[in-house]
Amino acid sequence: MTGSPTHCPYCGLQCAMTVSGRPGAVEIAGDPAFPVNRGELCVKGWTAGEALAHPERLTSPLVRDARGVLAPSSWESALDRIEHGLREVQTRHGRDAAGVFGSGSLTNEKAYLLGKLARVALRTRHVDYNGRWCMSSAAAAARASLGIDRGLPFPVEDIALADVIVLVGANVAETMPPLMQHLRAQRERGGTLIVVDARTTATARAATVHLRLAPGTDTALANGLLHVLVRDGRLDEAFIRDRTEGFERVRAVVASYWPERVERVTGVPEGLVEEAARLLGQARTAIILTGRGAEQQSHGTENVHAFINLALALGMVGKRHAGWGCITGQGNGQGGREHGQKADQLPGYRSIEDPAARAHVAAVWGVREEDLPRSGPSAFELLDGMGRDGGVRALLVMGSNIVVSSPDASRIERRLRALDLLVVCDFFLSETAALAHVVLPTAQWAEEDGTTTSLEGRLLLRHRVFAPPPGVRTDLEILRELGARLAGSRLFPTSDAREIFDELRRASAGGPADYSGITYERIAREGGVFWPCPREDHPGTPRPLESGFPTPGGRARFHPVLHHGPAEPTDDAWPLWLTTGRLLAHYQSGTQTRRIAALSTLAPEPFVEMAFSTAERFGVAPGDRVVVATRRGQATFAARLTDDARDDTLFVPFHWSGDRRANTLTIAALDPTSRMPELKVCAARIARVVKPGEVA
Repeated sequence: MTGSPTHCPYCGLQCAMTVSGRPGAVEIAGDPAFPVNRGELCVKGWTAGEALAHPERLTSPLVRDARGVLAPSSWESALDRIEHGLREVQTRHGRDAAGVFGSGSLTNEKAYLLGKLARVALRTRHVDYNGRWCMSSAAAAARASLGIDRGLPFPVEDIALADVIVLVGANVAETMPPLMQHLRAQRERGGTLIVVDARTTATARAATVHLRLAPGTDTALANGLLHVLVRDGRLDEAFIRDRTEGFERVRAVVASYWPERVERVTGVPEGLVEEAARLLGQARTAIILTGRGAEQQSHGTENVHAFINLALALGMVGKRHAGWGCITGQGNGQGGREHGQKADQLPGYRSIEDPAARAHVAAVWGVREEDLPRSGPSAFELLDGMGRDGGVRALLVMGSNIVVSSPDASRIERRLRALDLLVVCDFFLSETAALAHVVLPTAQWAEEDGTTTSLEGRLLLRHRVFAPPPGVRTDLEILRELGARLAGSRLFPTSDAREIFDELRRASAGGPADYSGITYERIAREGGVFWPCPREDHPGTPRPLESGFPTPGGRARFHPVLHHGPAEPTDDAWPLWLTTGRLLAHYQSGTQTRRIAALSTLAPEPFVEMAFSTAERFGVAPGDRVVVATRRGQATFAARLTDDARDDTLFVPFHWSGDRRANTLTIAALDPTSRMPELKVCAARIARVVKPGEVA
């Protein structure tokens, strides 16, 4: 194997790759020895090097001048502007007037130092990150039911060895193509794949059974499956008795979810509900995987609870080649939420309200426990309060394009414009950076060292392969400089990734996500190490639930949940459901992928996907442009007609901005537990059809 070993900058699979050549002529190869991707990469991974020397790359700080124009600036001047602005805002409005917004794409070291900057240098409770819109519902449900939040509490390789897989609300054929090899291997062994999705996606077409449910009806479907299993005596009664608690309340709830009722609610034929339940009930091993389709809802936590209930009732959780897991989206979506970016967390997945946790982390940081702030508002609530009394007046954004990715995005864009100071760290002038008062150019994935934690809880090393362009600094250098200016170099002594990781290890020691026994040397030597790993001679924990549940009583907990439906129902004025998602060629807000020629050619513009019957109903023909509206705004998309859509549902991808921004349409109704916005379902209508040759 030639080239420098590292990992892909995109999704939570963190596929291993080797990188060689030079910026502008980067050569990438998949690493066949890494068990997650086994040499495979998706088109985004193969082309990831093209962003490194892109002509739109930022190589100088930008500061908004008296004319309102972002103009090149020296680093010293830009940092002075930030320091002065933060101090002025906090002096006038209090410490909580400053805020920090991070990302699931940041390395563990960056996530850790960003959280430390918020709590130690700014001493603000206003810190959260875009992972709140990715993993929070699954995390909340997993912690309450199983006592641990780890995307997959088992290695990816287990997927190929399960008799039955239920994949809920995830189109991995487009979003995580290398994962499909494990599903193919499972099918080749004689296994069964059940896909739950409102659309007939590429993943659904590979399934044995496709349950095409109405958006927002996931809990009803899961309860219906469990109803059939209870009725037919297909439960693991011994597991329920010996290792769980609370099942009788769940049994009582699902008694009313008979298949005929479930068909009326979900649209899934009762025969398919019966068949899926039979396949699950007969399986020796089954894995249930949830994705954003089920989780990005105002009842996302309940949806996940319903599917965890199903896995527990079958006795699959903690069993080899079986269990429940969630498909982590962002590159460091797992590690990014473990070390201090979330409003309620300290490093090691500790609660910021726990006195013992506060004391431990304060001692590592060398500050007084009473000086640490308390828990703050969630991501959307933080952003929606910008510029208002008691809210954030100055915001530091690192690794997130809020203008494109936020629900009800026009509302959030207005709030960003109300800030006294907006600082954005990015390597391109994203839509969010274009609104900033100061933009700092940062290094990319192949230009710095650091660790990430994959969806399976495996710590991995990203190696620096190239030096950043002249004028560009790493995020760690930026965070260290700001921390030293605001709180002193004693508290922020270094920007070296390895030294920061060693501090993170100490801060995480004894916490649920304990990294203290993991070193850079071990990760390199062993190809990754699973947390928790409390000692350097500890082997790591690839299957943390195999030996028991880390709940207070040592038992997994069932949670009875009812179907409630979306926050915004359809009606005569808004007769269609709108759902959103990702495409093969693009990633998240598209800041990187929309600038890569090969990917832009594959998917040059967004579209609205609808059934032929829906198109006929609204007078839409191929080639038309369709103005889709919700109660929050409207956006324009090219029409794509298909047999793969329900006749009551529209689908649009969310990677674009401006008048093609899908999140102009989405609703910010929040899950009461996770504070996840309902990005995946809202009521919509076709407001206008623009025929070829007409002016939009």
